[in-house]
Amino acid sequence: MIILEEPYVSELLLDTIRELKLEVLKNEVARNSGLEECYLLEEKAFIQQFQVGAKFPLYTNSENSIPWIQANLAFSDLPDRIETFKDKVKFRNLLNPLFPNFWYKELAFEELILLDIAEFPKPFILKPATGFLSLGVYTIDNNQAWEAAVSQISTLRHKLQSQFPTEVVNFETFLLEEYAEGEEYAIDVYYNSSGNPVILNILKHEFASEADVRDRLYITSKDIIEANLQKFQDFLNDIGGLTSLVNFPLHVEVRVSQIGEIFPIEFNPMRFAGWCTTDIAYYAYGLNVYEYFWKQKQPVWEELLKGKEDKIFSIVVGDIPTHQSQVSQIDYQRFAESFAKPLAIRKMDYQKYGLFAFAFTETKRSERSELDRILSTDYKEFIKF
Repeated sequence: MIILEEPYVSELLLDTIRELKLEVLKNEVARNSGLEECYLLEEKAFIQQFQVGAKFPLYTNSENSIPWIQANLAFSDLPDRIETFKDKVKFRNLLNPLFPNFWYKELAFEELILLDIAEFPKPFILKPATGFLSLGVYTIDNNQAWEAAVSQISTLRHKLQSQFPTEVVNFETFLLEEYAEGEEYAIDVYYNSSGNPVILNILKHEFASEADVRDRLYITSKDIIEANLQKFQDFLNDIGGLTSLVNFPLHVEVRVSQIGEIFPIEFNPMRFAGWCTTDIAYYAYGLNVYEYFWKQKQPVWEELLKGKEDKIFSIVVGDIPTHQSQVSQIDYQRFAESFAKPLAIRKMDYQKYGLFAFAFTETKRSERSELDRILSTDYKEFIKF
């Protein structure tokens, strides 16, 4: 069963719905998606189907569906499971048995303004207790960075209210937490009908510097999958031991220290990588994550990674510079031509979301410089203001 919501519905997801004849909640987004009527279920029928299905798999492409799930599927344990992961304070409480020395503190927005941060070890992370992308996430290493972050949060609060439901982004409560050293990774995984985690992709999150928290560039490769698959599998088994998860998709973000310790950043429930970015697994390895989830399939990575030795596959996020509010045109052709081998360019509503595109690319290791450039560019060569 599927719930489609804004901000973006992938054509690959729509094609998979048709191929597998999946049932989709008949809401405004589904009606406007181009799906034929035969795949759409009225709200009452959808709820009844879920109710009789017991452990029936449910997937949503966007956390914007959470308010509907909370309002209409309260008879199930799904709203509580979502809340456990979506509320970062509850999430930290859940993980405390595995990470007893990891410090964190919950604060209301009003408390941030008057807070003296002298008592906290630095650097630390400031982020909304309920958030999405890197909105409102800051690395704090001194008083100046703290004051700038609180000022930006004050400005963002009102803007984001019109873009996302409060269940997805909420700037009323914040979390201060320990800064985990190491490289950051994102994992698309589902817990199958037996409660075992099945990893569908591993992405390395690239940054321009330690202070950089943007979602600008994610890469995957044969080396990245092989080096991390088993240790992430063991880690996710431990998480599964804390809470019983069945037929449950997750997008997981972690940091891995130099000595191999894994520190969880956040777990995003009911979906894989957001917007349409989980589709990188299809372009890189021919792995349709939606199909694998519904068919309860386990990737045979040895087969999927054949012939990928010299390749890096990337998700490139095209974001509008934060100090620019008016954009009149994007040169998408020039943007695509800036990559040696663009696999797909997904255009976005940049006036509404501040993102103009997601690009899926293939890069030879010898041409890695084109990816390094992404981390420093302001994209102005593609944007007409």
